[in-house]
Amino acid sequence: MSNTNTDFDPALLAGEFVKMYGGSGKDVRIFASPARINIIGEHIDYNGGKVFPAAIDKYLYVAIRKRADTTITYNDIKFPGTYTFDVNENFTYRKENDYANYLNGIMSILKRRGCVFPCGFDVLMVSNVPPAGGISSSSALECGFAYAVSEIFGFDISRKDIALIGQQSEHEFMSVNCGIMDQFIIATAKKDTAELLDCATIEYEYVPLELGDYRFVVMNTKKKRQLADSKYNERRSQCEQGLEVLKAAAAPLPAGGTYTNTRDLPDLCSLTVAQFESCKNVLADPVIRSRVRHCVTENERVTEAVAALKAGNLALLGELLKASHESLRTDYEVTGIELDTLSDAANAQEGCIGARMTGAGFGGCAIALVHKDYIDSFIAAVQEKYTKRIGHDAGFFACSSGDGVRELK
Repeated sequence: MSNTNTDFDPALLAGEFVKMYGGSGKDVRIFASPARINIIGEHIDYNGGKVFPAAIDKYLYVAIRKRADTTITYNDIKFPGTYTFDVNENFTYRKENDYANYLNGIMSILKRRGCVFPCGFDVLMVSNVPPAGGISSSSALECGFAYAVSEIFGFDISRKDIALIGQQSEHEFMSVNCGIMDQFIIATAKKDTAELLDCATIEYEYVPLELGDYRFVVMNTKKKRQLADSKYNERRSQCEQGLEVLKAAAAPLPAGGTYTNTRDLPDLCSLTVAQFESCKNVLADPVIRSRVRHCVTENERVTEAVAALKAGNLALLGELLKASHESLRTDYEVTGIELDTLSDAANAQEGCIGARMTGAGFGGCAIALVHKDYIDSFIAAVQEKYTKRIGHDAGFFACSSGDGVRELK
């Protein structure tokens, strides 16, 4: 049913650390950083929208121990190669450093914030999060590492700041103009809840994730994609163009939203759907208009989805998942044949009440809300359809909610 047969047992990590680095295991500290799914609210975190993510019970683990000198060493159990640096160096992005760039980006930001490192440290990592799968393996890496370093050196950085440091590192070091959602949910999540996060204000609310007999099944296309190499930044630029056109048009808006004229809009998600309909004709470029329409309608779907979950109306939540995927397919154009095949096959199965892509798209993962009694037959049927059309298998696992980044005792 799942990919758990490839999962690493974190209880073994301290032993592997001592095998690699020597010394005693008593000073090795181990931290867990979760993957996440975004239930709904896609590609609007950077447009001032509301999103509704949850951490899941798939984790990246960071084992870390201080050294007596100023050397930093990174190793990963599943990825060969040792990366060695000095804590006093000026960290810069280098392609050959691979995943170490994410860690060095965090180090660069921490040092700029005034964090002083009296010594170096050794790191050994292992992840049970599918890489480049759209459930935020890179943010789990950033936040897990930042939290681990903060804890062992006593920096006492807040969870909110852990998230902001991760985002800043992506922007400045990795050249990915991401929103705040991924890092925020990973840093602040609580088990058995999802978070309604207002990305414009960083205000958030924990919402009980009560799914009854239903479970989220994550479906991995196994199509690798990297945000920096995809059209992610292009979509963000198109949204910025749309906002510029709306502001320049200075079009009056009907009552019902916060703003009464498009010139005053701080972001696209400040528009209501009715207001968008009233001013959409100033967006002469049909592509830009479609991008804006997705942002506005998706933001409204988030509000409706949270209300549906609070009311126990899982059927409505499922319909909103379907509508979200369709908007991402037609208006935002970030799905592609793999994600569409998974979503369409999932929605056709008995026991599934809704499915959609999750994450940035262009490959990665989709999620489906499936009755627990149908999970095995659901996976078998969707796998068959996917393999027949795409030519290779997808990956599947049912998941539960998880806690945010934390130390394992």
